[in-house]
Amino acid sequence: MALLGCIADDLTGATDLANNLVRAGMRVAQTIGVPARTNRMDVDALVVALKSRTIPAPEAVALSLNACRWLRQQDARQIYFKICSTFDSSPRGNIGPVIEALMLELDVDFSIATPAFPENARTVFNGHLFVGRQLLSETGMRHHPLTPMTDANLVRVLQAQLNPAAGRKVGLVDFDTVAKSPHAIRRKMAELRAEGFSMAIADAVSDDDLLRLGAALKDASFVTAASGLALALPANWGFTPTANASRLPHAAGRKAIVAGSCSTATLAQVRHFCESGGLARELAPMEIAAGAEAAVAGALAWIDACWESDSSRALLVYSTAEPDDVKAVQEQLGVDRAGAMIESALAAVARGLVERGARQLILAGGETAGACMHALNVELLQIGPQIDPGVPWCYASHTGLHLALKSGNFGARDFFTRAFTLIA
Repeated sequence: MALLGCIADDLTGATDLANNLVRAGMRVAQTIGVPARTNRMDVDALVVALKSRTIPAPEAVALSLNACRWLRQQDARQIYFKICSTFDSSPRGNIGPVIEALMLELDVDFSIATPAFPENARTVFNGHLFVGRQLLSETGMRHHPLTPMTDANLVRVLQAQLNPAAGRKVGLVDFDTVAKSPHAIRRKMAELRAEGFSMAIADAVSDDDLLRLGAALKDASFVTAASGLALALPANWGFTPTANASRLPHAAGRKAIVAGSCSTATLAQVRHFCESGGLARELAPMEIAAGAEAAVAGALAWIDACWESDSSRALLVYSTAEPDDVKAVQEQLGVDRAGAMIESALAAVARGLVERGARQLILAGGETAGACMHALNVELLQIGPQIDPGVPWCYASHTGLHLALKSGNFGARDFFTRAFTLIA
């Protein structure tokens, strides 16, 4: 029986969540999409990874409801809708519409949402999301090519995404309340419900805040959060951290990185890898637009030449770009066409890397990871040791691949150069 059933709106976020549940002592299986199998899995938590963050809201709702129903078939006692710690969304969703649909499905009249993950410098204070010391709206997320975040007030952001006809209101479980006790949090939620609120953003600026929030949500049938809250919930079922939960089979084979995210963190990681003497090949969006097959063939020819000289070297293929360059490509090709074209090309490169013996693979960026995992036919992951907060190594037993699925915003500057040393 799965005690906790999780629905993640992108692949790297799902792995981030699973990583924290494993760190807290749970046995976790992560599926890529909703499995066809209906037999129950012998795990403590199940994480269903969807690709629903940036698709049209009705499609995101349909996928999320399908995942929720499958998880309930697995007897999950609590449903966890995992969102990004930067609350990635557009003015129309998809966070709000999915929350509303899941609340109706689960017959829930009040629920909280918090993207706080203090370990990764994401905190919420007075309903405003901070990344480090900066408001979200003052970070590189304001230039995100798909979900630009220009407002750090999450109460306002979430309220704008809700269906006006439903009349739901978003409130706030404030910092002073969260800092007191789980009992104070439960009392505040009851007050908000009595005042006609059906949702609330919850403040949290420390791990202790999340622990109190997790304890307060022990009996909740539905929660919405980034992966930070996952460190607090397992204790509600008596789990404690254990190293055994993160052991993976020995890693072997060639090493490679495919990076499609244009986030500030990934851009810095690409630069660090190149400056450190790493072998890298840019697969520029305009090169792909000029001829995708030729562009992919050129990248694979470069890979062949590199590994013919030294098969032990880690290789990086990237399409990351600065915000102005991304904007120029989108203006010329259209946002949707540019994104789909790049994802398809990087997925073809990932498939080519595996065909050439890559067995240790880092995939940077949620959309990139999703496209690559689909191309590699990976459906189930075992979660292993953490590389950086929110990013573990994983293992796909049916393919023999060790995989690190990195959210674009996560990881230290030396992530690409350091990750492979942790499974050597």
